[in-house]
Amino acid sequence: MSLIAAASRLAAWIDSIPPDIQLGIRLLAGFIGLLWVLELIDTLLLRGAFNRFGIQPRRLKGLVGIPLAPLLHGNLGHLAANTGPLAILGSLILLGGLRSLLMVTGIAWLVSGVGVWLLGRSRTNHIGASSLVFGYLGFLLLRGYFERSPLAISLAVLVGLLYGSALWGLLPLQRGRSWAGHAFGVLGGALAARYWLMLTAS
Repeated sequence: MSLIAAASRLAAWIDSIPPDIQLGIRLLAGFIGLLWVLELIDTLLLRGAFNRFGIQPRRLKGLVGIPLAPLLHGNLGHLAANTGPLAILGSLILLGGLRSLLMVTGIAWLVSGVGVWLLGRSRTNHIGASSLVFGYLGFLLLRGYFERSPLAISLAVLVGLLYGSALWGLLPLQRGRSWAGHAFGVLGGALAARYWLMLTAS
């Protein structure tokens, strides 16, 4: 097959993707790109100054972390560890349409942020998109349980096989990891799965 023919087939396949999913792919890629730009600036130019804008439980200045914490990472390795799961799990959610991805992201972002601020350990600073990763994980697993459709169950099984071991991150076993952010992320994903079932059933 010539290069031109392969490019033509790829273009035809891309055109066959529903417009909202195409937009979702661009938004997800743009969001991940934004995370990398912010962390590169923070690491190379600001020496980690952005990290002070994380969630600091029960401190007024820590409230700013609710909208900002998922955008910030401790270092490039921290961000790299979140990039793959964000892309893979976000893409799986996007199979249900752009609205599902936006809904899950918004609910997981808010629930994890508020939950950490209210109940996180004192004198800690929580940053990182792992709360969203766990929110996506919780949504995909619990959607299979709530919806019971073949697609939802298949995705839940696939996600369980790929990322089931990540659920150990819900336990306070490793210093420096926000188990509270992970736990409230899963809770946000579970709430999103329940809400999504209500939306699609109505």
